[in-house]
Amino acid sequence: MPGILYIVPTPVGNLEDMTFRAVTVLKEADLILAEDTRSSGVLLKHYGIRGKLQSHHKYNEHHTVGLVKEKILSGMNVALISDAGTPGVSDPGFLLVRECAAEGIEVRTLPGATACIPAIVSSGLPCNRFCFEGFLPQKKGRQTLLGELSYETRTMVFYESPRRLVKTLEQFALCFGPERECSVAREISKVYEEHRRGTLAEVARWFGEHEPKGEIVIVVAGAPAKKHKDEKRDGREGQSESGA
Repeated sequence: MPGILYIVPTPVGNLEDMTFRAVTVLKEADLILAEDTRSSGVLLKHYGIRGKLQSHHKYNEHHTVGLVKEKILSGMNVALISDAGTPGVSDPGFLLVRECAAEGIEVRTLPGATACIPAIVSSGLPCNRFCFEGFLPQKKGRQTLLGELSYETRTMVFYESPRRLVKTLEQFALCFGPERECSVAREISKVYEEHRRGTLAEVARWFGEHEPKGEIVIVVAGAPAKKHKDEKRDGREGQSESGA
């Protein structure tokens, strides 16, 4: 009988955010795939989980996917973890899940820690409907995507590095408008967790004066529904006039 691929979320900050089930799965797995074996080793040691650790990251996953799949088909139960949060969400994991699913291998994803949900719930912005954009492309396609998102009426969630935060917020202010509401969550579930709320212009100015550190999640309010409809209509009318 083939084994099972377990997708196991790990804490985004506080090590105590692991679930009982996640610890049990990692202890019982025949093999644990980790994005960074050094950082994951700290977590595993904290919970008394030893050995069984193998590197699986974005630079080698294309080469290791086939080997891992064969191990699972031979009967091994494999657990995949990332440095923080849920694997496959802005982290390695998609390729392995896709290959296992195509092979008919059972894939079980455990619920658990993620930076996205705490950031949006704490933002004070509508979270009944939202879109997750993760890390934006740095160059090719970035402006086109931002242009499309300027019409998005749902709350938007982005991941960003601290060194690019101010530049990204300023770019958002140009594309979405400086008065668009936003929230920046920093170091979620850690000792120095911070949530800075305000307009894009205000929050960009704050972090321009206070150097950000740690993991960053940006939550931006969607476009007002009326503005969205008006701009879409104006665009169609402009096309019609130019065509005439």
